[in-house]
Amino acid sequence: MQLQQPYSVAIGVGGRAKKAHRFDLGNERVLVECKTHKWTKAGNVPSAKMTVWNEAMYYFALAPKNFKKIFFVLRDFSDKRGCTLAEYYIATCSHLIPESVEIWEYDESEERVKIFR
Repeated sequence: MQLQQPYSVAIGVGGRAKKAHRFDLGNERVLVECKTHKWTKAGNVPSAKMTVWNEAMYYFALAPKNFKKIFFVLRDFSDKRGCTLAEYYIATCSHLIPESVEIWEYDESEERVKIFR
């Protein structure tokens, strides 16, 4: 499956005019947003970055239903929190994650992906 970078799709609320939004990657079947955010150095939640994740979920919610939607994030574990940033986001913001979105967490050191559905 080849993906284009970036990939634009018309999105909008209800019957209003739609506007093109550029996802990081995509094709006629898949939309992908990528983030490499990490915990703060002190192990605290990067609040401003979580707002960016919420915005990505909103764009996924507005995207046409026929697309597979993947939120691809870098794995970053916090000893202080006992979880990865993706796990934290899912635990605290699951009400904002559309059912159609898969969160793929990439572990650089292991070169593998964990998929959350």
